[in-house]
Amino acid sequence: MTGAGAGGARLRRAGDRGWLIECPGHRPAELALAIRAASWSAELREVVPAATTVLVVAEHAAAMERLAGRLTRLLDAASGGGAVDGGDGVDGVRSGPRAAARTVVIPVRYDGPDLDAVAARAGLTRAEAVRRHTGGRHTVAFFGFAPGFAYLDGLPEPLRLPRLDSPRARVPAGVVAIAGNQTVVYPGGTPGGWHQIGVTTTRLWDVDATPPNRLAIGDRVVFEAVGP
Repeated sequence: MTGAGAGGARLRRAGDRGWLIECPGHRPAELALAIRAASWSAELREVVPAATTVLVVAEHAAAMERLAGRLTRLLDAASGGGAVDGGDGVDGVRSGPRAAARTVVIPVRYDGPDLDAVAARAGLTRAEAVRRHTGGRHTVAFFGFAPGFAYLDGLPEPLRLPRLDSPRARVPAGVVAIAGNQTVVYPGGTPGGWHQIGVTTTRLWDVDATPPNRLAIGDRVVFEAVGP
């Protein structure tokens, strides 16, 4: 079963308890936060944003049609010019602001092997490239690829480059890299085809911590340049 929604969004069934929202007209992270803020979110098992979609999984298959209606109304409200805030009080949706997103500061030593090439392709000096990156408004859009691997939207336009033609076979932990409109921090031990511009000692994923993930969807990340 599929259904077209406002702003080009479309609901597609994903198994017996899931709806996949294809949301080209909305930012998936903001939509996921709005769904999690709704009073009926207690009926959900998971809300998982990705690059262009949000997967919503219900606790019980019997709730699927009711959930589709609620999701459609939320999308309609967002496309009507209002903020994506969980709805307008209809059908048990809680109105009002959500808790403010956190700001997480990540210190970076900007000495990556690709930094000079990135600056040259952007028509910037090395110092200007660093200033553009630290001045960007980076937000956690979604997770994937590896545990705790956050894709951060908000890379300034001059630094937006396609991925490398040939990825590196193994990228060390803490490497800060960019591609497209995003920044990532590698967890270590994985391949990677992004442009490496620096390194941080901040651990974003620690299995011994509670919770193990340092970042959450919607968090703002500030990259701060530090010396060697």
